[in-house]
Parts: sequence; structure tokens; C-alpha cells
Amino acid sequence: MKLRVVLGDQLSRNIAALAGLDVSQDVVLMAEVMGECSYVPHHPQKIALVLSAMRHFAAALQARGVHLRYVKLDDPLNTQTLDGELVRAVKALRPEAVVVTAPGEWRVLQAMQGWGALTGGAVEIREDDRFLASQQYFADWAEGKSSLRMEFFYRKMRQATGILMDGASPVGGNWNYDSENRKKLPKDVKPPKPKRFPPDTITREVIAMVADKFAHHYGDVAAFDYPVTSREALAGFEDFIAHRLSGFGDWQDAMATGEPTMFHSLVSAPLNLGLLDPLELCKAAEAAYRAGAAPLNAVEGFIRQILGWREFVRGIYWLHMPGYASLNSLGASRPLPEFYWTGTTKMRCMSEAIRQTMTYAYAHHIQRLMITGNFALLAGLHPDGVDKWYLAVYIDAYEWVEMPNTRGMALHADGGVVGSKPYAASGAYINRMSNYCSGCHYDVNDAVGARGCPFNALYWDFIDRHAERFAHNPRMAMPVRTLAKMPPDKVSSLKARAADILKIIEHGGTGL
Repeated sequence: MKLRVVLGDQLSRNIAALAGLDVSQDVVLMAEVMGECSYVPHHPQKIALVLSAMRHFAAALQARGVHLRYVKLDDPLNTQTLDGELVRAVKALRPEAVVVTAPGEWRVLQAMQGWGALTGGAVEIREDDRFLASQQYFADWAEGKSSLRMEFFYRKMRQATGILMDGASPVGGNWNYDSENRKKLPKDVKPPKPKRFPPDTITREVIAMVADKFAHHYGDVAAFDYPVTSREALAGFEDFIAHRLSGFGDWQDAMATGEPTMFHSLVSAPLNLGLLDPLELCKAAEAAYRAGAAPLNAVEGFIRQILGWREFVRGIYWLHMPGYASLNSLGASRPLPEFYWTGTTKMRCMSEAIRQTMTYAYAHHIQRLMITGNFALLAGLHPDGVDKWYLAVYIDAYEWVEMPNTRGMALHADGGVVGSKPYAASGAYINRMSNYCSGCHYDVNDAVGARGCPFNALYWDFIDRHAERFAHNPRMAMPVRTLAKMPPDKVSSLKARAADILKIIEHGGTGL
């Protein structure tokens, strides 16, 4: 008899740990443990999603006749750690071997590599083959390259999979249509609401437990209606294909008050749990294009996020860990302001993005990168605090995908491993891509006054602080030159305003 361990983000019927399962004698171990729920203060909706999805997956295994050892979070015998539950299961069942799929996070892998010594038996760690690029495939591609850019990796993945290809050439003649995907949402366009999934009996039981045990965590569980099974997740994706994919390209970077989901797919959470297959999603989107149901810029943009970006950041994570977790190339040192946890700020864009996240455990990629991430970059917030926040608050966040996006893409703390430039922007970008600036306490057209948009002064202060570093960066040289040409009195005013803002941030951010 073998003990097959399935983790909470490995809820795929074809997960490697279950390959060759002998239904007549093998046992599957699944455990809900406090250690995984609280190593950062995860949003209650994320905890509810994972636990409910685990219970539904377990029920599906039992329906197939699989022997299951399932430990609930409130089981009085629960040790509340993966290590503890493994040891308890091995003592009770005495399997000939333990079989598990490699985890998505470095800290779990480190623990897992010690399971053999912990249990005194054989532990087989199988590669997670649910991704389209193995760790070795990415490492081989990266070897010898002076810089790693997602665009070129993405092209290789297109060629390898045949997705959106006409023979050896990309469909439409171009690899990337991102330049067409930067439009502000017109006032007369109303994004379709995504399909939602009212909680069933299992989910309601989980919600009640989570509300009781994790009330002190960021956000609450009241609005939870996410898919918790593969069938539901697929229905949600099909709704995106039918109703939102056609508008996704034009407005994927747009933001609007009261529109938390815009035209986005909402597949990242179920995909990262294992409820959806990435290649199937890409093929379905491509089929929509070839059937004339969605334009190329929308379909290519969606596929690039999965086939390109998702696979790329996973490759970066495993290639550079564990050292990646301590990179801080810009020397950022300020603590995370309290308003990241409360949403209480007079900056309307920050308040909208953070309060939305508190309610839904969700914000789309531009809200994360160009609002909360951009502010953290400009203000010089320490990457450790920002990492912890992003990992805690989003329903789709796991360290392998969160850290390269946060420490790399948003904060440029990796010195250019992920991106060739920091994604720094003033309030002008936010005004161009959203309606957040309308009615804001701060004036987006002012940089130095007491009610001047904080993003403006912080942007130029950021350029000034790092001018020497960025002067020779082809994508940053222009703002460095612009700053150098500014009248000294204007520069002094900008720096004085930035200093006032940074002082407030260093004291918790109250009143900003």
C-alpha cells in the first residue's frame, strides 16, 4: 500500500501523485492545516476557496472508490501542520512508500525533502507536470542568456505548442498585440458581469468555519461565490469566452470605479488550484478566434498571460530560489503603510483597489501592478512587506507566481531579472487608464501642492533617487533626461513634496 499525498493546490484528477493509483489498496492523504492557512494572514475567501475545493475534490475521489484519509481543520486530533499529519498517517497506515507531487513553493519543498527522515520510509517526489514548461525546459532555455525576457520565451512556447501559429509563423503576422490593448473604458461601455457560483452545502459549512476562525485576517468571506470544482470553473471560463473575451483585448488594462472584474477571465484562482488545464484554456481561446467569435488582439493577449507570463514567472521562481526571496536591488526600506490593510486613504485609486480586494480577494493585473505595486515602488516600500501583503490578500496568490510578479515586475527589486525596466508611473498613467482621478481628494494635474497627487511627486523623486542607475537604461533614459532639464526650483519643490509624503508613510501613512 502506498500513501498518496495531495496538497491543497494540487486538485487535478491527473495530478502526478495519483498516477498508477491502486484503488484497491492505496490511500490518499489530504489535510487542512492551520500552518498553511496562517503563515501569512490569507484573505478568508482564499482559505474558504482552498478548503471547499479540497473537500469537493475529496468527495469526487471517494465517489471513484478511492480510500481517503481526510483531516479537517477543526478535527481535534489535527496537528495543524503538513509534517504532523504525514507522520500521523504513516504511523497509522504503515505504507510501503509515500508518493507526492512537487509543491509550488520553496518552503514546502524544503519540508517535503525532509519527509523521508521524518517518517523513516521512502518518499517519492514526482514532478508537477500540469505546467506546459517543466523546470528543466525553462532552465535549458535560460542557460547562457545574459537576460531573460518573457517575450522570447513566449514565442518559443507558441512554437512548441502550435498555439496561434500558421505553420512556422504567428497568426496575423505578429507575435504580440499588446499595443492594441491599452484603451480606457468608454463611459457607455458596461462590462458583462461574470458568472458566479452560490455556495452549496459543503461551501457554506466551510464559510461558517472560516468566518469563525479567521475573522482577524484581512477582508471577510461574506461575498464568496467562486467556483470550487472543475465543472464550475469550466462553466466560468466558458462564460468568459462567450461574453467577455471579445472585449478583453481592448480594455484589459483599463480600470473603472465599481467594475472590479472588467472583461477579465477570473481563471487564475481555479487554474492555480488545479481545477483547470492551461493548454485547454489556450486552445479554447484560439478556437474562439478561428471561429470569428473574438478578435486576435483579445485572444493573443489572453493566451500570452497563460502560455507566456504564467509559465515564465514559474520558471524564474524555481531558477532563482531561494536567493530571489531576499533581492532588494533598489535598497527599498520603508514599512508598508497601514492603509494597505485598511483601504483608508484619500488616494482614490489606492482606496478603490484595496477596498475591492478586501471585498473580493481580487484585483486585476493593472490594479496590482500600476496602482498598489507602482505606489510601493515609488515610495520605496521594503519588498518583504510588499511580498507578504500580495501573498496574503489575493485569492490566486501562491509564492511561485506572486513573488516574481511583486518583487520582480512591480518593485524591480530583482534588478531586472523579470523586466528590463521598473514599471514606474505618475498619476497621468492612472488618469489615462481609469476614472479614479475624477472626484479624488488629490489633483492629478498638480505635483507639488498640498493636494497634489502623491504619485506625481513620488515619481520624480524616484527618478531622482535612481538617476545614475537608470541613465543608461534605454527604457528609462528619457525621464532621467527630462528631470535633468527641469528648473532647479521645480525639482526642489517636487523633492520637498515627496519628502513630506514619505515622512507620512514612515509613520504609518495615516492621513495620506
